[in-house]
Amino acid sequence: MPEQSTPSSRPRVLSGMRPTGKLHLGNYMGALHNWVKLQDQYECYFFIADWHALTTDYADTSNIAPATMEVMKDYLAAGLDPARSVLFLQSKLPEHAELFLLFAMITPLGWLERVPTYKEQQENLTGKDLSTYGFLGYPLLQAADILIYQPQFVPVGQDQAAHVELTREVARRFNQFYKIGDREVLPEPKVLLTPSPKLPGTDGRKMSKSYGNTIELTDPEPEVRKKLKTMVTDPARIRRTDPGDPDKCPVGDLHKLFSTPETLAKVYDGCRSAGIGCIECKGWAADALVQILNPIQERRAALTDAGVKEILEDGTRRAHARALQTMAEVRSAVKLA
Repeated sequence: MPEQSTPSSRPRVLSGMRPTGKLHLGNYMGALHNWVKLQDQYECYFFIADWHALTTDYADTSNIAPATMEVMKDYLAAGLDPARSVLFLQSKLPEHAELFLLFAMITPLGWLERVPTYKEQQENLTGKDLSTYGFLGYPLLQAADILIYQPQFVPVGQDQAAHVELTREVARRFNQFYKIGDREVLPEPKVLLTPSPKLPGTDGRKMSKSYGNTIELTDPEPEVRKKLKTMVTDPARIRRTDPGDPDKCPVGDLHKLFSTPETLAKVYDGCRSAGIGCIECKGWAADALVQILNPIQERRAALTDAGVKEILEDGTRRAHARALQTMAEVRSAVKLA
């Protein structure tokens, strides 16, 4: 018999990431850093969305399994604790696919076609054929991923809050059609807004793998310093003697996030007066990043593949117990045998 999920008095949250390889500082500041803090207040479910990787990478799946291990190691190294969070793998839980199928039966096509990222990614990822049902329907799979755990909250940054709204609409529509007596089965999760600061990549654009401008959580100190040396700065500061403005400089943005108040004061004073050069300023930023990355890398180095797999398998068993409970209610509501 499947194990039963133990109820918790804390509100439940759920989130996940696609396995696209080792995580970078943008992933850390945009999600992982916040997830680690949520463990103290919430019943946490965090997963690796390997089925979602197929929506754009279905033609070559060779990297998904190794990337899954890398992401799991980064989860643990960043501070996610399997004793306080359920860490699991999406594709090991067929109940996600079953709920996705049921949602597909009731969701109007127009709801999916109006999702902003649907057309955006088709325009940006021109090298891939995204005219597939899986790509069109991925927001429904995302809704199934969320609603099968009946969470009260989904932690996202402000720029992602709209994505949760479709999940709420799907839950609302399901509850209109299907109930157990008068009871609704799928509560509409609320957005839990978490800090998602602007984190520039080395070219000044948003840090992203697709731009090749990332600083990975696994980058050793020499690599971090090498990447920062080439990082773009205030375009108005052409010569060493020109004053600059840290508020218009991507390196300044890094200082605001990672440097001490004392260092930040030196940056503002030295840059605006041309008292320091960009190379020195970048060196201080690298100092701050290394302080953040060193403990993460030390924890990662202590992990073994066998230990990581065991943690993932245990978390997947715990998630499965919870998913089974929801699907029993869903099948009863839909009146399927």
